[in-house]
This record gives sequence, structure tokens and C-alpha cells, in this order.
Amino acid sequence: MIAEFETVHNYCEQAVFRHVTVCVADFPQFADDVEVLADVACVALNRLPPRYIRNEVDMNFFMSNEDRAKMDAAVDAAVVFAFRFMQSRIASRVAAAPRK
Repeated sequence: MIAEFETVHNYCEQAVFRHVTVCVADFPQFADDVEVLADVACVALNRLPPRYIRNEVDMNFFMSNEDRAKMDAAVDAAVVFAFRFMQSRIASRVAAAPRK
């Protein structure tokens, strides 16, 4: 692949990853489950519009403070939704599991 393409990534990825590591304190049952945390990140990212960039500085330069606040709020809402979604999915699997 052409080397210049390797720098292209979704701005939301790092924001979501950072927010998952902060919000996991509110969902301690997932703190040690890296598989669930990765799923939380995927669910959250799928709820956000992709914002492709080459460098973090690009977004910081082109976003106003208002846009940045909106993006932070959207990331927060998506991550909280994702944790609750995973919590409900796991709870429904546990409830449906046959009892011994």
C-alpha cells in the first residue's frame, strides 16, 4: 500500500478509546474484560460519523471550540450507550442460559 495512506485514520477512534478507559470506572464489571471493552469501542464508533484525518493537529486546527464540544458530547453519549448496550446484551444472555 502507498505509505501516505497509512497516516489516514478516523479521528473518533482515539477519542472513543480514551473515553472507554475513563467510563469503565462506571462499569467495573467490565474493567478486566478486554474483549467487552473492544466491543464497547466498536459499538460506540458505529454510532458516530467517521471523521477521517491524517494528523490530530488537522482536526484541532479546523474545529471550532463549539464543534469540539459537540464532538466530545457525541463521543460521551456513544460510549455510555455502548456500555449500557453491552450490559443489557450480557444480562440477557445470562438470563437465557440454562440453569444447572
